[in-house]
Amino acid sequence: MNPLQQIAAWVRRFPAQAPEPEVRLKATNLTRGTVLATNLEVAASAKQRKKGLLGRDGLAPGEGLWIVPCESVHTFFMRFPIDLVYLDHERQVRKVRSAVGAWRLSACISAHSVIELPAGTIRDAQTQRGDQLEFEPVSPESEMG
Repeated sequence: MNPLQQIAAWVRRFPAQAPEPEVRLKATNLTRGTVLATNLEVAASAKQRKKGLLGRDGLAPGEGLWIVPCESVHTFFMRFPIDLVYLDHERQVRKVRSAVGAWRLSACISAHSVIELPAGTIRDAQTQRGDQLEFEPVSPESEMG
């Protein structure tokens, strides 16, 4: 069972009364052999998706937010620009947008999810439409070490 399926199963078993599990992932671009994020949060519940990155002052290198499901985002009230990577069900990149500033809308009808990353990440990881991504869980021990 992949990490997203584990989250979905957990949410079904323990609805609103339980705290949402904090899942962190590493996102790798298999096509380019580059890493997009080493500390990727997953926003899978309605509450997490609605909040997104609002209220934050920025993302550190390696951080990001994977919003599942999601085919559009807005940057209203955002305090910093972000890169967007839209993915289909098979985690293939459908669309990328770099350094999206505040007060913008972005969408990709063929997307199933979107990753929000620090501006410049797409350029640094050389990520393009058609690339294949892979996700793997990051254990709390590996984050500390």
